[in-house]
Amino acid sequence: MRERRMTVPDFKYKPTPLMLPTSRYDVRRADFAVNFISMLKHTTGEWYGKPFQLIPWQEQIIRDIFGIVGDDGYRQFRTAYVEVGKKNGKSELAAAIALYLLFADGEAGAEVYSCAADINQASIVFNTAKAMVEQCGDLAKLSKLVPSTKRIIFPHTNSFYRVLSSETKSKQGFNVSGLIFDELFAQQTRELFDTMTKYTGDARRQPLYFLITTAGRDKTSICYEIHQKAKAVMDGLKIDPSFYPAVFGIEENDDWNDEAVWRRVNPSIDVTIPFETVQAAYEQAKQNPAEEMHFRQFRLNEWCNADIRWMPMDKWDACSEDIDFEEYEGRDCYCGLDLSSTGDLTALVLVFPPVGVDTKYTVMPFYWLPEDVIDLRTRRDHVPYAIWKKTGVFNTTEGNVVDYDYIVAFIAKLSERFRIREIAYDRYGAEKIRRDLEELGAEHGFTVFPFGQGFISMSPPSKDFYQFVMEGKIRHGKHPVLDWNMGNVIVDQDAAGNIKPNKKKSTEKIDGVVALIMGLARATLGGGINDSVYDERGLLFI
Repeated sequence: MRERRMTVPDFKYKPTPLMLPTSRYDVRRADFAVNFISMLKHTTGEWYGKPFQLIPWQEQIIRDIFGIVGDDGYRQFRTAYVEVGKKNGKSELAAAIALYLLFADGEAGAEVYSCAADINQASIVFNTAKAMVEQCGDLAKLSKLVPSTKRIIFPHTNSFYRVLSSETKSKQGFNVSGLIFDELFAQQTRELFDTMTKYTGDARRQPLYFLITTAGRDKTSICYEIHQKAKAVMDGLKIDPSFYPAVFGIEENDDWNDEAVWRRVNPSIDVTIPFETVQAAYEQAKQNPAEEMHFRQFRLNEWCNADIRWMPMDKWDACSEDIDFEEYEGRDCYCGLDLSSTGDLTALVLVFPPVGVDTKYTVMPFYWLPEDVIDLRTRRDHVPYAIWKKTGVFNTTEGNVVDYDYIVAFIAKLSERFRIREIAYDRYGAEKIRRDLEELGAEHGFTVFPFGQGFISMSPPSKDFYQFVMEGKIRHGKHPVLDWNMGNVIVDQDAAGNIKPNKKKSTEKIDGVVALIMGLARATLGGGINDSVYDERGLLFI
């Protein structure tokens, strides 16, 4: 295989328009910072061991931050906010800056910190910096690496670099000379940010708070607040001489399909990111709303709405092949049971794996609602429960709460018609019906399987289900309640692209879809024993 060489475009420095009239560009200081970073080496993938040659956008930031000084001789910029898409090299840039602040900034007793939402994320920049030190003989001799406590110590100036996260119990009494705050968008509260940035550098003449992130989705977060400030400073609507913004993101009127936009917002394309990789991600995004949001957020650095409507209903409708129940009698099936609160909709979905030449998974949904709440729910929710009841598309139980004993008895009758192998259920709040189903299973030969509702359990089968629908490998019989559920689904998506249906954010009930995904998860495994392959291998990161 031919080795791909890193080809970095030529760079000609032009000072930022944010430089004050009283400031000056000190080329000696800028060159010193650039040369220090060039002494370091890359730490991952095909670039491992190669000199850290700054990409133009990175060199611009380094020269602006370290080369522009005020009339007092100290750096003009104390906070730098860099927002750019995934895989553009911001973590390695941050690691290099952390090492510069530790070894080369001329600060006695320097305290440099890496912060993030959790210890794993906070360790990414640190581990990169550690690998850089290990590859540089001079720095390795001058420092002491303490991986167990995630520290790099520089005894010559009594300085250190260490990791902190939101999980750290004590975050007081710091004398910060340098702060690397990684993936600020993941901060659910502003506590750690405020603790590490307010007053912690007051005893230093030129502390540097280097904030790096990809765009997020929570527009009430501290990250979006800083994002808005960065955009306002860039547009000249706000003035903060100590704040340096660099935002590489899609603009309001940009076309996300435009390759020129991809290149503008990914300044490392054709260097650290092959253009073909972005193009392949785009092709996936065109076919999948969830993938589109992932592409736009993490590739195009766009602040997206967190609510992702999941299923293209035309694709779902194309799977509405009629089902003759009698043809499935005696066939193996796997069930998902989504139990409602006592006065709400409960769903059971049977999933029949393909047999013979058939390549489709067949799904049969059953629903229950308390008899006494149907009229109220029809008026209140503007959902045709009363019509559905008359047409027999769902069942009712007596009274104003769901009768779980009735559901167990119903499942017993189903098990006489179909060979139920497993029933997967949400383990939360289902103790009594679990015991009843286990007793029934011992009699009828099926297993009861507790199924988690988090990303670990739900993301792989949710993606499988989506793919099966896209490929026409689902047969659902166009059940009106399941159709309604499907049109309601909004999914949550984490930073790694894992998804799961979100009941709270969805426009209305999605119980049948949740039950279907649980049943499908067990059906695709052929039942397993009692351990899910998803629990064993964990999440799939794409």
